[in-house]
Amino acid sequence: MISSSLRLARTSMLALMLAAGALAAPVLAQDAAPAAEAPAAEAVSPDAVVATVGGEPITEADLSFAAEDLTQELGQMPAEQRKPFLLRVLIDMKVMAKAGEDAGMAETPLFQQRLAYLEDRALRRAYFADAIANAVTEEAVRAEYDKFIADFKPTEEIRASHILVPTEEEANAVKAQLDGGADFATLAKEKSIDPGAANGGDLGFFGPGMMVAPFEEAAFALTDVGQVSAPVQSQFGWHVIKLEEKRESTPPAFEQVAGQLQQQLLMSTFDTTVARLMDGVTIDIPDAALKAAVDAQTETDAAGATAQ
Repeated sequence: MISSSLRLARTSMLALMLAAGALAAPVLAQDAAPAAEAPAAEAVSPDAVVATVGGEPITEADLSFAAEDLTQELGQMPAEQRKPFLLRVLIDMKVMAKAGEDAGMAETPLFQQRLAYLEDRALRRAYFADAIANAVTEEAVRAEYDKFIADFKPTEEIRASHILVPTEEEANAVKAQLDGGADFATLAKEKSIDPGAANGGDLGFFGPGMMVAPFEEAAFALTDVGQVSAPVQSQFGWHVIKLEEKRESTPPAFEQVAGQLQQQLLMSTFDTTVARLMDGVTIDIPDAALKAAVDAQTETDAAGATAQ
């Protein structure tokens, strides 16, 4: 698990870039409709002018830049409202920017510092998209999937049904009826207080660690299909369990894990790239306490990256 604030900030930045459409996401194309069914939208030039404000143009590129900063707001509104919303924001921005310039605010030292920060941020985003995101191709993600499959170790899974009752006495009575030839599914529908009783108590397939400990131990102790356990108690009540099937787990399909693998590859590529860029760079933090805190944060971040 990655818990440090630095890695959280990095993850947030990745999410922002992805949501803003700044990254190509080829692996997500698996969910897209075929071109024959849904024609692709016409490509729009980033230089295309969508409005002018006092003679100053607002372009499609400006809308994209605004979308990067307003991802959260855009996610809360219908798709057809997003472009008008962004344009309204940019119109306000143009008007207020002109007012600030007329008031001489562009010449203040604080504004120049802010301008330098915004330039660095824009360059960071551009470098990220070009040097990092572009490296995370569908081929790269599929290679990660191939490694995942090669390392996959199947585990035993079972399908079991159960009858859940409040007391040990009732559980013993149920077990006696089953030993006498009663049908398990029918008895589950009649006696079980579990929400799955209507399905004959069928829990489907599950693997180790997916059920509460006493139930899991008793279920996996059953060796023969059709075998019924002795009553076992958990925090939910008393269970009588029947083994329905046994199998080994299989790896998930590429489409099921592609998004997760893409995120992991983005993060690892980001970490590797930053480490390379930092090599040989001198960093001076005069405040000793702040330097110690930053160093500790960096070490925590590095440990989190290694643990992934």
